[in-house]
Amino acid sequence: MSVTVDHRPLAAENLGLKTVGQVLAHLQKASNRLVVHVLIDGEEPDLNHLGKVKKSPVSGHTVFIETADPMEMAVEVLNQVEIELDEAHRLKTEAADLLLRKQNGPAMEKLSGCFTTWQHAQESVLKTARLLRMDLSMIRAGDRTMAELFAEFTLQLKQIRSALEKRNFATLGDILLSDTVHTSAQWRSAILAMKATIQPK
Repeated sequence: MSVTVDHRPLAAENLGLKTVGQVLAHLQKASNRLVVHVLIDGEEPDLNHLGKVKKSPVSGHTVFIETADPMEMAVEVLNQVEIELDEAHRLKTEAADLLLRKQNGPAMEKLSGCFTTWQHAQESVLKTARLLRMDLSMIRAGDRTMAELFAEFTLQLKQIRSALEKRNFATLGDILLSDTVHTSAQWRSAILAMKATIQPK
């Protein structure tokens, strides 16, 4: 039997840990770290059957576990979100410019990429907040809480969708050039506020 955590041996037997689940629970309790990778006998377990994996005995097996600091992971995710928001801003600006030139087809392609990026960014921020048990109604982004910002952003996406469905390209251009500019600035404030909460100076 061999249990290795972050390239260091763990005396699972001495600690009375008999299953993979007990080892994982021990790590979470003892170090407040997140398990990001598990290998049992050199194979990745089927995480669709997590209950079965957790019941796997460590005796007679080689278990390799990698962990990560949840705070560091959160900051990395938020850094990535900032890059995604830059990309969304670029696509949005190009889409608005194409709409002004009546090139609606190419504009829709840019806008599609923008939508995907915005939604991914929103999901990433929500998951990060859940991971760290952050209350988004307590984090301020400018004059709004992050919870209010999310509600406003969701409404804007609905307005964009509505303009798209009605093929009202003039309204769509206005939303992209005016309303979303303020929201983009608030998103940046929100990300900075979250990072400041995670890594206070």
